[in-house]
This record gives sequence, C-alpha cells and structure tokens, in this order.
Amino acid sequence: MELNQPIPEWNLLPIFSEEVPSLKDFKGKPLLILFFNLGCPGCKGRALPYANRVVVENGEHIKVLGIHTRFEGPEYEVSDFEKAKEDYYIRFPFFKDANLAETFHSYEAGGTPHWILLDSEGKLVYSIFGSDPNNALLRLDLKIGELLDVSQKNENE
Repeated sequence: MELNQPIPEWNLLPIFSEEVPSLKDFKGKPLLILFFNLGCPGCKGRALPYANRVVVENGEHIKVLGIHTRFEGPEYEVSDFEKAKEDYYIRFPFFKDANLAETFHSYEAGGTPHWILLDSEGKLVYSIFGSDPNNALLRLDLKIGELLDVSQKNENE
C-alpha cells in the first residue's frame, strides 16, 4: 500500500447480524481502521479504549471501524464478541477478517493492534503497528489531529 493512494477493498464477515459496509460507504469522512484480536493484551488494554476515545471525542468528524483478525490463536464465538463489546464498551462497528487474516495481509499489517488511517477520499494517510501510548498512539493522535484540521478547513471553504 502506498501513501496518498486508495487502499484495496476489504474482505470482511459479519459477526452480528449487521451488513458489512464497503470502503466507499465511508467516503466523505476520514476513517480509522483498527485491526485487533481478543487474545491480544495490547488490543484490549490500550487499542480498544483509544479507538473508543476517538469515537467519543471526534465521532462527527471521523469514522472508526474494527477488524477482528486471526493470524494465530483460537476461534471466537459470537458470545465472546458480545461480551467484549460490553466489557470494553466498544463504540464502533467491527467485523471479522475473512479467511482468518485476508484483509490483515492485504493491508500489510504488522500484528495487532494495527492502525490504518484514511482521508475523506479513502486514500492512505498513515499505517502503524502498536499500542504504546508514547509511540504508536501518540503518533496516531498527531496524524488524526492534522487530518481533522485539514478536513474541517476544507469544509469551511
């Protein structure tokens, strides 16, 4: 994947009964994609809370979508996802990666959690692995801030 270029369409499966959106459904607003796994301590302890914070603080200006990927570890049941949604107060839609980790590999993710940030046109702005608050999340915060500043400036013109 290249910066400032569109990313490939994802291949996701529903977890609950909702329809899986396509990338074009998010055009018009920036999109933050979180690859996570319920067996990942960094995902549960830092990434999910961070993604929730993005929704709460900037929800009208940016969309967040979670992709549960499984490149290793156990298969999870719907009840596991329901419990996680409640336990971690997940405030954004999330889906399962098809074929265990097809989209994860297609987007060249480095592990979980991995973040993909797209601009309002669906072009790649940033891709980073990790959940360290003094590294990955700090950098992501700065990129989101820059992107939202540009988006809001364009809306006001």
